[in-house]
Amino acid sequence: MVKSEMDLRCGDLEVGCVVRQPGNARIYRTGDWRSFRPVVDPARCIGCGVCYLFCPDMAIRRRADGTFEADLYYCKGCGICAAECFTGCIRMVPEEE
Repeated sequence: MVKSEMDLRCGDLEVGCVVRQPGNARIYRTGDWRSFRPVVDPARCIGCGVCYLFCPDMAIRRRADGTFEADLYYCKGCGICAAECFTGCIRMVPEEE
């Protein structure tokens, strides 16, 4: 069983940080250290999914209305989604402290 991030200690990590249990990333929220976050203008989003395809962390989710949004629990704020969006509906804004 995967330990929660509160129970995980440095001695529990595999040498080389090898992931032995697939799917364990969903319990470790990794978006806490980003300095920028993506904001989508739904009026300009055409639902093409380019942001979803290019996101290296699979942090983009399709909403019920067909537009996309970032799951900020996992988004690292890299800005690839904004750079690849050809409609310009995604902009990166500074993360509020």
